[in-house]
Amino acid sequence: MGTGRLEAFSDGVIAIIITIMVLELKAPEGHTVAALVPLAPVFLSYVLSFVYVGIYWNNHHHMLHTCEEVSGGILWANLHLLFWLSLIPFATEWLGANHFSSGPAALYGAILLLAAIAYVILQQEIIKSQRGKRDILRQAIGDDSKGKVSVLMYVAGIGAAFWQPRVSLALYGLTALIWFIPDRRIEKVVKSESGS
Repeated sequence: MGTGRLEAFSDGVIAIIITIMVLELKAPEGHTVAALVPLAPVFLSYVLSFVYVGIYWNNHHHMLHTCEEVSGGILWANLHLLFWLSLIPFATEWLGANHFSSGPAALYGAILLLAAIAYVILQQEIIKSQRGKRDILRQAIGDDSKGKVSVLMYVAGIGAAFWQPRVSLALYGLTALIWFIPDRRIEKVVKSESGS
């Protein structure tokens, strides 16, 4: 099977995740700008989560361009990733509703960590499927220092959540910033492979 169906299914699930998150934003009772102030934690949680889901969607798209056909392992690894991403709306709502308290901040980080691990598993499944063929993804990610740094920052964020939840959110935000620009490593290798 080609990657088209996998990409279309993943895009649909990610679109639903974003839709669920935005539907959790409730309008304030009042009609003044001041009525929005208590909603700041909810809105900031939404923005951070929207950025994360967007980052995964963008990098997932680039990664699938290195894959010519989909194996059963890739399908299951992709579902594993989508499972963790689908929990982001729940964690986002809990985080915002509780004004960034320890438990929600730790759970949010744990879900981000598990999504990152699932992404690496999907990467490895794609690399495994490329053995003996074009080895684009392995070339592109190299030693994957961005991925390793991200995992360390999530772990540090989870730990910081029990000490100072806002520090954990800063670490999650910084990790998102690292990934905000799409993974150029994959773009470069795909372009050089295609000769353009």
